[in-house]
Amino acid sequence: MKFIAKRPTPAALAVLRQATAHFPRRKKASDGLLPSAAHMKASPNSDHNTGFAVDLTHDPKHHIDCAVIYLKLKKDKRVKYLIFKGKIWSKQKGETKYTGSNQHEKHLHISIKDECGEDTSPWFPWLAKPKTINKVRAKFPKPLPKKKETKCRNSN
Repeated sequence: MKFIAKRPTPAALAVLRQATAHFPRRKKASDGLLPSAAHMKASPNSDHNTGFAVDLTHDPKHHIDCAVIYLKLKKDKRVKYLIFKGKIWSKQKGETKYTGSNQHEKHLHISIKDECGEDTSPWFPWLAKPKTINKVRAKFPKPLPKKKETKCRNSN
């Protein structure tokens, strides 16, 4: 069994943050970083356990088409392996049938190489730089006027 991380690597977290920056309305139902207890028991050697894996929800309606991302990320030097729609790909083995119990129909699994966990460079470089939308600027209200002091008068 591998070391169990308390937080994901910056690279894994960057995948989800960058996807959301590009497409804020994307669905996130199958997004995942760290494993549940059930996942750890079923997959004790998963890269999720060490924080070096991320699941990205397949949502083509909102421009997160994991079939396209699966193909594009094959060129990314940080990728250890990818799993999507019953296929697994790694640079060493190429693409083969995935035999795990979860066929990854609703999300793309991205495992990150150990030496790349801190690399937060763009995961979607083929997309234009995301626009800043709905930038929140806090406006502080003007202070309320001070109440006039009233002294209690004794009713003697």
